[in-house]
Amino acid sequence: MSAESGLVIVDKPTGWTSHDVVARIRRLAGTRRVGHAGTLDPMATGVLVLGVERATRLLGHLALTTKAYTATVRLGQATVTDDAEGEVVSSASADGVTREALDAAVAGLTGRIDQVPSAVSAIKVDGKRSYARVRSGDQVELAARPVTVSAFDVLDARRTEPGLLDVDVAVECSSGTYVRALARDLGRALGVGGHLTALRRTRVGPFTLAAARTLEQLESMFEVVPLAAAVSMAFPVRSVDAETARVVAHGGRLPLAEEVGPTGVFGPSGEVLALMEPRDGALRPLVVFA
Repeated sequence: MSAESGLVIVDKPTGWTSHDVVARIRRLAGTRRVGHAGTLDPMATGVLVLGVERATRLLGHLALTTKAYTATVRLGQATVTDDAEGEVVSSASADGVTREALDAAVAGLTGRIDQVPSAVSAIKVDGKRSYARVRSGDQVELAARPVTVSAFDVLDARRTEPGLLDVDVAVECSSGTYVRALARDLGRALGVGGHLTALRRTRVGPFTLAAARTLEQLESMFEVVPLAAAVSMAFPVRSVDAETARVVAHGGRLPLAEEVGPTGVFGPSGEVLALMEPRDGALRPLVVFA
């Protein structure tokens, strides 16, 4: 019997790569057809959305949704990786950083901004991952790209050691935003350097920590969000009659109604037929599940 198609919402532990988690879920689900939406660094914890069987076809679309994080930024030191896993490359005392200056620098990194991704990222440069080039000693300069930081809030700031200031923040942002890069740029804006010491993803689209399960919990009770429920949670829904359902099941298009983005299309019995998007004046299939 094949594994149930759906999403598994994992609370990823620190020290695990996203691929490590995929390997564990493959064993628990009894299938190799498992993937994840949006990589988390080994240092990071929190929400990692995985797809099982047919739900793997949703992952590329879920990866484009907004995400939320809590993080700790250490001001006073910059590192080669922009996080605590890299060696310190510069230091400057953050003792003179005031709350007013901190708030102003955070405000400057909020909204639609052009962000240079962290050099230690999975972005490919001439066919090779940027992080692999950095680790082999190459100097990597990535191009800035537009991202949206819809919220960047300071939760707490405390002096930990002489010259260092640890700042707890909450971030909501678009896909493709690097929180490590925000930490780096916050330090640069304040003239003292900065890097990330903790990162926890609290939300991917509609999936929050409340829905996430640790690997230990999944070992004792494997929970899958069924495919139809996952689609209806993540996307607007359109229901169609039996005749139209046959058109959708065969990859046909539908006339536009009020759709402005990816939409889950459901048949008369509540079965999910497809994920479709408005394009060229019609609703066209992205993924057909029927």
